[in-house]
Amino acid sequence: MTPTTDIAPAVGIPPLAGSARNGPRDIVRQSLALARRNMLQLRGDPGQLLDSVVMPMVFTLIFLYVFGGAIWGDRPGDYRQFLLPGIMVQTLMFASRSTGYLLAVDFDNGVMDRFRSLPIARSAVLTGRIVADMSRLLLGQVVMLLFALAIGFRVETNFLFAVAAVLLTLLYGTALAWVSAFIGLTLRSPNTVQSVGFLWMIPFQFGSSMLVPTSTMPGWLRVFAEANPTTLVTDGCRNLLAGGPIAGPVLGTVLWSVGLMCCAVPLAISRYRRR
Repeated sequence: MTPTTDIAPAVGIPPLAGSARNGPRDIVRQSLALARRNMLQLRGDPGQLLDSVVMPMVFTLIFLYVFGGAIWGDRPGDYRQFLLPGIMVQTLMFASRSTGYLLAVDFDNGVMDRFRSLPIARSAVLTGRIVADMSRLLLGQVVMLLFALAIGFRVETNFLFAVAAVLLTLLYGTALAWVSAFIGLTLRSPNTVQSVGFLWMIPFQFGSSMLVPTSTMPGWLRVFAEANPTTLVTDGCRNLLAGGPIAGPVLGTVLWSVGLMCCAVPLAISRYRRR
């Protein structure tokens, strides 16, 4: 059995001989079929949900009940309102790393060679991976928000603003996933991809308002933190949920996210074609 006829039924794409021209409708159909294939992998490996569902709860409990008193003093309720939106952003940053790692695994296992034998758009392979990962991230954000409500966090705005907060984090998460995809397509070892994916995010996570106010930082670090897109998405999410100015952080997040994708998407597709 050839690779084409072997994998095509599994992802829901009819095996066609030769080359094919793919229009926008074909690319959408192919992307959704590959996204379904990626999501079905969760049945065999539910551990992929740990970084987007379980780990955020663990970090919340650690920072709130272990470090909360040292960070916020005797007002744990105030820190809870400050912290939980930051943990939502941390969740998307951790979860987006898996995009590059899983692409590297597919290359390592030879799955990408089979995809190349199919008459499908090159972008569909990457878009299918992103769509599946963002679906997993959406599940994690919803679970995290419900967990936050269960331990005392309160949405002080309204339901529509809460939905907007989740969508804002998903937009930034999509941009980071495309960056992660480029890393996964550039480096050949899945373990190296995982390590590099973790290292480059460290300054963007901890040099931000995700866990502490930027006003408590040294001057040189505060300059970086306030220009950090992670600060913008955290402040936007926090203000959408707990109240505060939203125009600046939301607009900044959208511009940063679109800018990152304008750079990372063509680079990732180009790298996929050359690899």
